Amino acid sequence: MHNRFPPAAPAVPPATMLKTPTPNRARARHRPPPQTAPAAGAAPAIRGTVLQRNEPAPGTIAVLQANSLPMLVQQEIERMILAGELPAGSKLNEAPLARSLGVSRGPVREAFRALEESGLVRLTKNRGVFVRQLAVEEADAIYELRAVLDEFVGRRLAKRLDPDALRELRGRVERMEKAAARNDVDDYHAANLDFHDRLVELAGNAKLLEVYRRLVNELQLCRHAALAQGGVLPVSTREHRDIVDRIAAGKPAAAGRALFDHVMGSRERMHRSLALPAAPPERPARKKP
Repeated sequence: MHNRFPPAAPAVPPATMLKTPTPNRARARHRPPPQTAPAAGAAPAIRGTVLQRNEPAPGTIAVLQANSLPMLVQQEIERMILAGELPAGSKLNEAPLARSLGVSRGPVREAFRALEESGLVRLTKNRGVFVRQLAVEEADAIYELRAVLDEFVGRRLAKRLDPDALRELRGRVERMEKAAARNDVDDYHAANLDFHDRLVELAGNAKLLEVYRRLVNELQLCRHAALAQGGVLPVSTREHRDIVDRIAAGKPAAAGRALFDHVMGSRERMHRSLALPAAPPERPARKKP
């Protein structure tokens, strides 16, 4: 009689194993994950970690070769923070997080240190790790600094951007437009972050990109809520389209102003999401060239 079941896969050392999802949920409940090797093409158990959209997820070993385990843990905890699953001010405990992610406490500890450097958590001596609470005054200061940096980026790109890069930016705007049409705040938020990060990348200043990414990471604690307000997505999308049009027209002052106004508009949307009075403008309005 033929054996109806495939031979057992070789055991994987616990230190390198990530649990993988299985199509048959009922059968999975009776199969202890540590005893089975990940199926080819399966994604790691750490929920929410995005590998690459529109590409098949590589096997666990390939994932670990390209991304260290602490990095995968960091990405998942970051996702949980930005999604509100770990609220601002909440304490993060190593042991429960390690159990929920299916890893040991070491990678979680390393992830905490990296998240502190990125501004999403704070480590308090003798008290533990907490999701950072961003004060409104601090958020205002970050928006003001980011507006100045983005204005510089807009001016620089209007002088140097090539047609291929412009086509890429227009494609990114189209992705935001599709997300706005579906009222998909999560996809829009991700596409929005990608768009602005790419603008700064194209400016060709590594130090600027490093500073910008830290500032944006801190602002993510409040930006998602601002985008979730009714009617915000179409307005934000039009502003992005205008930014690309001004860059394409080769008008540095106009491109810089469009980016400055967009960032300050985002600050006002943040205030509205918190039911606060809008912050006063930082400088008198100028006529757009």
